[in-house]
Formats: sequence, C-alpha cells, structure tokens
Amino acid sequence: MGKVTIEPLTRLEGHGKVTITLDDSGKPTDVKLNITALRGFEQFVVGRPAEEVPRIVPRICGICQTAHHLASVKAVDAAWGAQIPIAAEKLRELMHLGNMIHSHALHFYYLAAPDFVLGPDADPAVRNIIGVIGAAPEVAKKAIAMRRFGQTIVEAVGGRPIHPVTGIPGGQAKVFTEEKRDEILTEMDAMIEFGQEGLAIMKSLNEKYLDTIKTLGVIDTWYLGLVKDGKHNFYGDTLRFMSPDGKETMDFKPSEYTDYLGEHTVDHSYVKYPYNKKVGYPDGLYRVGPLAMINVCDSMATPLAEEARKEFVETFGKPANQSLAYNQARLIELLSACERTKQLLEDPEITSTDIKAEVQPKAGNGVGVVYAPRGTLFHNYETDDNGIVVKANMIVATTHNVPTMEKAIQQAASVVFK
Repeated sequence: MGKVTIEPLTRLEGHGKVTITLDDSGKPTDVKLNITALRGFEQFVVGRPAEEVPRIVPRICGICQTAHHLASVKAVDAAWGAQIPIAAEKLRELMHLGNMIHSHALHFYYLAAPDFVLGPDADPAVRNIIGVIGAAPEVAKKAIAMRRFGQTIVEAVGGRPIHPVTGIPGGQAKVFTEEKRDEILTEMDAMIEFGQEGLAIMKSLNEKYLDTIKTLGVIDTWYLGLVKDGKHNFYGDTLRFMSPDGKETMDFKPSEYTDYLGEHTVDHSYVKYPYNKKVGYPDGLYRVGPLAMINVCDSMATPLAEEARKEFVETFGKPANQSLAYNQARLIELLSACERTKQLLEDPEITSTDIKAEVQPKAGNGVGVVYAPRGTLFHNYETDDNGIVVKANMIVATTHNVPTMEKAIQQAASVVFK
C-alpha cells in the first residue's frame, strides 16, 4: 500500500492538495481532496454596519470580487426591504456581466487552454499562458482583449476594475454616462465575434480529445443553477436543482435556500460539503458553475448562445455529466454574456439618472444570490434595529463544487491507475 500526494494544486486561488491511497496492486482505494485554506469570512462582517459590507466582501476573492459585491448589496436590500430602481438593477447586471466576461476568458484561455492547445504531452514548464502565446499568438491577443474589455465595464459601472464600490443599499451610487456607453459599444461586436471564435476553437479541440472528455472525471450528480422564466440567467431570480438523470427539477427562491441546502462537515478538509437537503447526504451532492447552469436551464437568453447550447446538448446530452465539458459550457456563457452586454448597452434606460431609492437601516434578514464565475454564490445577513450585521452566512461558488470535485478526481484516479 502506498500514497500519491499532489501538492500544491496549481491554477487555482487558495491552497489544497490531493491524496490518493493505493493498494498493493497499485489501484486507488481512497482519494481525498484536502482544502487547507482557512474559512470563516462571515465573522469579519459581524458587528459592521450593513452598508459597509458590500465594500468589504470583495476581498474574499480577487477574481469573483464583483459577484461578492453584488450578492452582498442584494442581501442588504432584502434585509432592509429596499425596492431599487429598474435602471439600477440593469447597471448592476451590466457590472456583473463585465466580471463574467473577464473571468470566463481568464479561466478558459489562461487556465484550461494550455492543456488542450499545447497537449497533455507538452512539457509542464511551457503549459501555461506564455506557451499559448507562443503557439497561438492571435488567440492569446483576443483573450487578453476580452479580459481588458470586461474589466473596463466593471470600472465604468463599479468605480474600480477590482473591488467595485458603487452598489449601495437602494441602488447604485454612480450614473453611467452616454459617452462611456458609446465608447464601450464600439468594441462590442468584436467581443461577440471573439466569443464565437472561442467556441469554434473548443469544438475543434473536442474532436481531438472527445474520448478523454467522455471518460475522465465523469460522474452523476445533482446540479444547481439560476434561471429566470426557465432561461439561463447570470444575475439571479430563481434557483433550480436538477437530478442526475434530468427527470426532476426543484425551483425555489433565494430566501428559501435553507430549506433546500444542507452543509456536511468532513475531517479531511476545512470546507463544508453542501448537499440538496431534500435528497440527503451524500446522494444530494451537486455541482454548480457553467456545466450546471447549461444543464438546468430550458434555454439560453440570447440567440447565438442558444444555438451553441443546442449543439452542446447534441454532443454531451442533457444533463451532461462530463467534468471536462465545463470548458465548452463556459464558452457558451462567455458568448451569452457578450450578447446580453450589448442588449443592456443599447437599452436607453442604462444611462438613466434614476438609480437610487431611499432606504433606512433596520432589523431584518436578507439573502442575496448571483451566479459568480465559478457558480452560485449566497450571501445572507441578519441586522439589528441599527442596521448592524449580527449574523452572516456565505456559501461561495467553489464550496458547492468541492465534494463533487473530489468525486470526479476519484473517478479520474480509477481510470489513470487501472
């Protein structure tokens, strides 16, 4: 009997390792994903005025900072009963889409593409974005352009490209000018075109690696995502669980999440293992993120992305259970984010000055949910009569996926060490 330890894990934010226990014949008998980064950010916001919290929580993650900002301010709005103007809602969605464009381009081109573009046999020392630049410089330039474009939107709407500050209880603190709108629109069609080209690249890679994609890390799980009237939705309206066979769905509102989500603890990781409470642990383990979002929705909300979703279903099925299909699902979302961004920029209301409703601090309990780049993100705050946070709960996107990532690694190990 022996052990294989993979440490550190690379191309991720945080600290972790994988421990594989092998029997005398070299076959895996146990696989653990150990998340060693300490948790507990909720305690940092307890005792703070709730209006300060949306400016604090973006520090949880340097990639998903916009999502944390918006989930947080949505939670404060809900706790204080704020009804924000429609224009403010659209501005928040636009800010969120900027972050999705930036992060999805980063995730695929910088983290996933090196293994596909350069191939698994390439020297690990060159299997990175620098290697991609050398092998496909035009593709790399477009990836950099998409990241910059997304960050430009976040800065224009959120006040800063990283750690935005304009989401406030009751709406938005900053008007979006017509000049800035027109400036961003000049690049919009090019970004949509880049999104289509990225999908074409992934589909060609699928043809090359389809056998691997359909055998490595393939697991059956529940799925959790956000929909609005059944359509894929980045900003949040209704949460939807889908069963592993796709035959059962459960729709619920953010305020009902404690009725549907349970959290299990394990000895080998600091991360809790969320599960579908209606099903129980461990059968109710689920996945979030692009694969889950494409699975649970009835359709995409934009036309080009919807055509891409239909092709995805033809290739991988519905629901798709192949972990490596996350890459194509993410690129469908990247295209959809670009399409939806254009729709918002062309909406005359996006430059409205009616972006703030009056709201007073008070006792309450509110839940804010958005779809962060890695998956569904929850913020839940309870405030006292003075609007001070007395209790907080956050379930970040990656936390949902940790137990099912462990399952996928277990399946992959059974293939690699057979």
